[in-house]
Amino acid sequence: MSYTFPRSTELFSRAQKSIVGGINSGIRKMEAPVPLYFDHGKGSRLWDVDGNEYIDFQTGQGALLYGHAPAGMAEAIAEQAKKGTHWAAQCELEIEVAERLQKMIPGAERVRFNNSATEVVLAAFRLARAHTGRKLILKFEGHYHGWADEGLVGFAPPPDQWGTEDEPTRLHPSQGVIPEVLEQFVVARWNDPEHLRKRVDQYRGKIAAIVFEPVLCNTSCIPPVSGLLQTIRELCDRDGMMMIADETITGFRFGAGCAQTHFGVLPDLTILGKAIGGGVPFAALVGKEASFAKILSGEVVHAGTLNANPLCLAAAKWCLDEILALGDTHPTQLIDLGQKMMAGLHHLADQHRIPLRPQGPGLVFHTTMLKPGAEEGPVMSYRDYVQRHDAPRWAHLRRCLLEKGVRAIERGLWFVSLAHVEADVDEALQRASLAFAQHAETWQS
Repeated sequence: MSYTFPRSTELFSRAQKSIVGGINSGIRKMEAPVPLYFDHGKGSRLWDVDGNEYIDFQTGQGALLYGHAPAGMAEAIAEQAKKGTHWAAQCELEIEVAERLQKMIPGAERVRFNNSATEVVLAAFRLARAHTGRKLILKFEGHYHGWADEGLVGFAPPPDQWGTEDEPTRLHPSQGVIPEVLEQFVVARWNDPEHLRKRVDQYRGKIAAIVFEPVLCNTSCIPPVSGLLQTIRELCDRDGMMMIADETITGFRFGAGCAQTHFGVLPDLTILGKAIGGGVPFAALVGKEASFAKILSGEVVHAGTLNANPLCLAAAKWCLDEILALGDTHPTQLIDLGQKMMAGLHHLADQHRIPLRPQGPGLVFHTTMLKPGAEEGPVMSYRDYVQRHDAPRWAHLRRCLLEKGVRAIERGLWFVSLAHVEADVDEALQRASLAFAQHAETWQS
């Protein structure tokens, strides 16, 4: 029997009378048949207001690496709340969290805190420009660096506005952006080291920084080709540019040292969000001491009333201690469970003749739905993804999965949390088998 959502439908209708569009983040409106309202979660499970239970692979857009409502984190936040929720001043917790980051991440010589990764991105760009005296930031097609004016340049242009292979567009997906912002960026294609070299040489001496997701999680789930991250480091060293790793998604999911340690590179600055706070609004900018010189001198302003909020610090301390306690065993469990889930989904797809192709390292992965006639093989770039992924068909399968109690992100991304166990994967695949059968029977192109 498929889930129904009468209470969520009622609440969504009510919300539209007070909340713009009925939701507080535009992407949430993608959920079909209705943006869901949730009541509570525990571990790998989530319950909506209609009483439907889900095995959750959305995990708060990846923030809930530790699962839903972990008891220790709740206790840490509650204990701090009894002492005070906000001081706009210092507390020992911020030193303790900063020291843990120094211990975990090789390049984290110094730390600054914010409330969201979007804020940290803006701070990193400001620092890079001040540090180098240059205005341009090089970013890659399909990479997401927050929803502010600067973070979305070149994120998801439609095919008729891609620009050329050599000169990708600097298009911004939102209206209301200051036009001059677009002129502060150079856009390159992901996973093409030679193209990257040409783009850097084209603007040599004018680029302040290269920013990137170590694994392109916001468009499919695309790891870097061999040597790409090392090429970024080489070019930054050659031309005096800053290397900025946006580990909002990959941070701590790939281990205590994050994806940069996994891939063997050392950025100048690293953006951390999501898992560092385990679901509370907390983010950090970490990096080499020299990279923060302009903040230290006062030439670059970095401020915020709620920066280093003690409630968020209490949560972050608990989260980082959980990762440290796992030691070298992390992220083996996530990888193994994710790869089992991917293999199971692929098997079901073949069984029902559905062109679904999971890809990714397992601990996070994407399910690409191939268009009719699309080539097989891993997706390698943003353009490759758009040309081959059948978004409407995936949306239909995603709804079938949701109605059977398996929840993935609307755009096809799946996260495995530390709360997931093998039994969750087995049950999710059992539920998914019903969803795949329903999809195969009801899908019409």
